Amino acid sequence: MSNGETSRFVRLHVELVMEVTDAARLTGAAVDRLNDDPALPDDERRQSLETVRDDPAEALAHLVDPFDLVTGVPGTQLAQASWSSEEMTDYDPDAEWDAAEWDLADDADGEG
Repeated sequence: MSNGETSRFVRLHVELVMEVTDAARLTGAAVDRLNDDPALPDDERRQSLETVRDDPAEALAHLVDPFDLVTGVPGTQLAQASWSSEEMTDYDPDAEWDAAEWDLADDADGEG
């Protein structure tokens, strides 16, 4: 803020790349989580089960909750969160990490 005030809201950008080493185990955990959720309506449960069985990225999205990342941070309260997942067909785990490739170059310079 240009007037010298600071915002009490902070956007925290987190990028993770997860390697799926056991798709069946990942999918099973997501299916269990969906089946154990009493608040989930049956129609939504059926659709979600179909989705996680077809796509490991969706299974992962059902198991990772941003709230869990910040629950224990003192002096804060989560105001809003969103997340998504996608398969990365062009990812090279042996390539050197490049902030510009992840659109983090401006953030690292303090301009983003």
